[in-house]
Amino acid sequence: MDRSLVRNFSIYSRPQYAASRHQRRFSYTIRYQVYAEELGWEPLNESRLERDECDNYAHHCLLEHKRTGDIAGCVRLVITPPGDAQARLPFQLHDIDAINTDSLHHLTKGSIGEISRLAVPSCFRRRANEAGKPFILDNHNPTYFTQEERRNFPNISIGLYLSAIALVDLCGLDFALVVMEPRLQRHLRRYGLCFQQISPSFELRGERALFSLPRTELTCHMNPQIKALYDYILEELDTQPWHRPRQPVDRQRNDPI
Repeated sequence: MDRSLVRNFSIYSRPQYAASRHQRRFSYTIRYQVYAEELGWEPLNESRLERDECDNYAHHCLLEHKRTGDIAGCVRLVITPPGDAQARLPFQLHDIDAINTDSLHHLTKGSIGEISRLAVPSCFRRRANEAGKPFILDNHNPTYFTQEERRNFPNISIGLYLSAIALVDLCGLDFALVVMEPRLQRHLRRYGLCFQQISPSFELRGERALFSLPRTELTCHMNPQIKALYDYILEELDTQPWHRPRQPVDRQRNDPI
């Protein structure tokens, strides 16, 4: 099997479970940079952190750029606690009429998670008009990325998605949900992440829809290279200190999301 994808990824990147408050703060900072300062989707604030209520019961994952030690991206998996009737998933924080939660009544709290808030700082995103130009991480303290490092920038996003899927696996969830653009879903299918659309499209900073991926299909459609990368990320996260859900899923309950 050609393991060049795993080799290149592991040379430049390391997935980290954000177990500490300090690590989670990296995630909030990156999200602020991307969602507030760059995209303008969230309001600016003095703390320069982007957070919401779901962060209180979410698993956060970071991707470290090994040579510099900087964080190249973040993602979270939100799991509503089974005993908390007020806890909501990220998609429920928005007034989206197109999503009928009654259609999800068979999904039990604690048995599903929503992948959200994936963010990659602009300095780790290679753009077409910057081909051949040096990438600078910090204008005040320049860090230049090599051409080989830049060639591996596209692996950051798929590494973050695979990290979120690995958390779904490690938490033993039945389903993963995600709100995303249909065109992104088509892109992820090429990697074997076959999310199924379960809501009509709706407007949320562009066309979006709610998608689901059952546990039985987390990895079965992945090609050998993507599956090898997933196995590497899964093993890395599983060997790190992290907090599994405090309460076991009660399969007899039917608390609708």
